Parts: sequence; C-alpha cells; structure tokens
Amino acid sequence: MRLLTFSFLKNCKWKAWMQNPRKISSGTVRSTVEEKITGDPNLIYIHPSWKADEEQHLRTAIMTDMQVLPDFVTEAEETSLLAELENIKKYRFDMCEWCTQAIQGFRETERSTWSEENALVMSRVRGAAFSSARAGEALPHVHVLDLAAAGHIRPHVDALRFCGEVIAGISLLSTAVMRLEHAQRPQLRLDALLPQRSLYIMRGVARYEFTHAVCGGAGAPSTWRGAPVPRRRRLALISRSRPPPTAC
Repeated sequence: MRLLTFSFLKNCKWKAWMQNPRKISSGTVRSTVEEKITGDPNLIYIHPSWKADEEQHLRTAIMTDMQVLPDFVTEAEETSLLAELENIKKYRFDMCEWCTQAIQGFRETERSTWSEENALVMSRVRGAAFSSARAGEALPHVHVLDLAAAGHIRPHVDALRFCGEVIAGISLLSTAVMRLEHAQRPQLRLDALLPQRSLYIMRGVARYEFTHAVCGGAGAPSTWRGAPVPRRRRLALISRSRPPPTAC
C-alpha cells in the first residue's frame, strides 16, 4: 500500500523546490475566470504577511485557482461513500520513518469503479473540475487517502509526472486546513478551510507556484484565522487530470 503515495510524493518537489523554484512572471500567472467555478471566497484567508499592494496580479490568480465548494456532498452521500470504502480499514496507518519527511500517518487505495449512487457523486466532481479544455481529462482512478488524526502532509509542489493541470478532492469525516506558500517568497501565504463534505479544486498557480500542506498532527498547527481547528481522521477522495505526454 505504500506504492501510491511513495511514487507520487517522492517525485513532488517537497524537498527540492527551494533549489530550483519557478519564477514569478506575467507569463506564469494566467487568468482563469473563464472557468466559472464558483467556490466560496470566505473559505480562503490571505495572511497579513502578504501585503495588499504586493503581487496583486498573483493574488487575483490564486483566488481563482484555489477554490473550495462547501457542502458538495450531502450527509447521506458521505455515508454512502464511507460504506463503500470501509475496506480501507484493513490496512494499518503508515508511520514509517521515511514518511516523516513528507507524509505520515496515512493509508491509501485507488478506486475506479463505484456503486451507482457514488458514481453520480464522482460524475459531479468531473463536471465541476474537469469540464473545461484547459483542465484536460480526469484520470480514471480516484486516489483515496486516509489521514489519521495525528498524521500530516508537509509542504510540497506537485510533480508534473503524476498529474496535470487540475486536482480536485472531496473531504470526508473532518474539516481540515490547507496552507499554501509561494515557493520563492513564503510571506505570500494563504490558508484554505476545507469543511467536511466540501470539494476543493486546485489548478494553475496554486499547483505550480505554491507549496501546499495539510495542517495538523505533527505538522503545522491547524488554525483558521487564529482559531484552532481540531482535525480528526480525514478521508480525501482525490481526482487528478491526466499529465501531459511530455511529463511522463
């Protein structure tokens, strides 16, 4: 069961992004307003360290490229998804020494077939996150990542080898806080509140200019606007767009 995350996170730039960061330029910051994904802007908090007059174009781009859609699934749909994924409990949470550098306290699986009810939910994810030409085709397998209450995911930048333009994740069982920091200028920082049963969609500069991490556990404190956000066990259903052929 280690192969999925080991293969994925070993190739993410969680360790090397400081050595070869991407530069900010008007060419790398692309407007995505034509995507018309309507997340709740109140679930994105830009830290005071990012001054209002600093990189304003980048601020506009990140507010478009990091979207959180609350109540994307109902309580009944969450119950149905959890029931179908019940067999993940047969695996132990991985607390291996290597994982303390990137991800710790997790178990995982992949799924490409769903019950009729749950297939409708995953179809809604594809419609919300992968319907545009820019997003590209969604990979057929959904990555199911089960993070223990004491687990954490450290800051990393996703590798192009494993995913394309878009990542979309449903958060089940617990609310969580995702922290994004610019790879070159960490004072450009924001938090995304991921409520239980919400869908987050990351693309563009959120994917390639910023590191992202799931707070809590042994990682960064889980807080939202200064208030603690206790994170329980969290199950994330993560869909990714197919990587470009040149990245394989």
